[in-house]
Amino acid sequence: MTDQPMPKGFLGHTANMGLKDSADDFAVVLSQVPAVSAAVFTRSRFAGPSVQLSRGDAARQDARGMVVISRNANVATGRAGAEHAAEVRRLVAERAGLAPEQLVIGSTGVIGRPYPMESIRAGIAQLPVPLPPADFQAAAAAIMTTDTRPKSIHLTCGDAVVVGIAKGVGMIEPNMATLLTFFFTDAELAPAGLDAVFRRVMDRTFNALSIDTDTSTSDTAAVFANGLAGPVDLAEFEQVLYRAALTLVRDIASDGEGASKLIEVRVTGARDAAQAKRVGKSVVNSPLVKTSVHGADPNWGRVAMAIGKIDDDADLDPAKVTIHYGELEMFPTEPDEAQLAEAREYLGNAEVVISVDLGLAEGEFTVYGCDLTPGYVELNSGYTT
Repeated sequence: MTDQPMPKGFLGHTANMGLKDSADDFAVVLSQVPAVSAAVFTRSRFAGPSVQLSRGDAARQDARGMVVISRNANVATGRAGAEHAAEVRRLVAERAGLAPEQLVIGSTGVIGRPYPMESIRAGIAQLPVPLPPADFQAAAAAIMTTDTRPKSIHLTCGDAVVVGIAKGVGMIEPNMATLLTFFFTDAELAPAGLDAVFRRVMDRTFNALSIDTDTSTSDTAAVFANGLAGPVDLAEFEQVLYRAALTLVRDIASDGEGASKLIEVRVTGARDAAQAKRVGKSVVNSPLVKTSVHGADPNWGRVAMAIGKIDDDADLDPAKVTIHYGELEMFPTEPDEAQLAEAREYLGNAEVVISVDLGLAEGEFTVYGCDLTPGYVELNSGYTT
């Protein structure tokens, strides 16, 4: 990590609080100076108390960092769960010398189980004061549940640095941003500009991701900017943040539970971006498309099926649609045996691009997902046992 660019003024700590056997399951990262922030959260009606606490304070836009507990979502745990989430945030804030409202709290893992508060209280009491400089890779590892690897990215924007970390490989069909993802920067940004940029970037990246069509109860995404590197060009910052977020999205998709391939669906020629997104999500979420990609079966008819089942879009016209696997046209020109063999070879790659042009207008959108494998079934059929 020493050769990675680091944003100024961020402190942090990770620890084991007794939820995982031995790995760290607790992370806190915060700015040592005041910061501005922006955040988006799940729209699930079963949103957990961590989401409810953080969402309630998000409009303040003065959060200085995050605290996360992994392997326990603390969702559907009643009044006790709400009290425990508030206590965790308050205890960490007291140790750090902050107001509780200046911390975004996230929690991820099994639903319906209360926190082991005795061990968590004891662990928080041992937090070092003051906190040491943040180790973002350690934080990325601590927030993992079924991920096979930590996910982080470091980029520069003028004199500033942007660091992003994320977790998540299952229960992913975002309806805001997704999972747990946090960005830390020493760029100086106005609250309104940061919020607008963050929401646009989330819409084009994390809201373009799907593993299994299931929206999590705990999705939280936030950015914290402390200004220690001075002002940056807002348009340049948006591009850097987009690159960071897209890198994390692709990493999440390729690490999907049981996944062996990243699937990218590029939709062009749509009436508008919203229609392109609907079509892309229909394709990438289709179990039949996902399994055919897994088996390297060039069954383009499944892509056509996924487009055609969007029955609310009356302007979708099969006569105007083209479908490609990579550079190989599959429809409307029927591939011959040699082309099908080439398509089978292409679908054997670790990354597969499916392109769909609707032939209607200029709307376009790209979505990201993965194949569906026996590994996904095996993992999720015994997740709590």
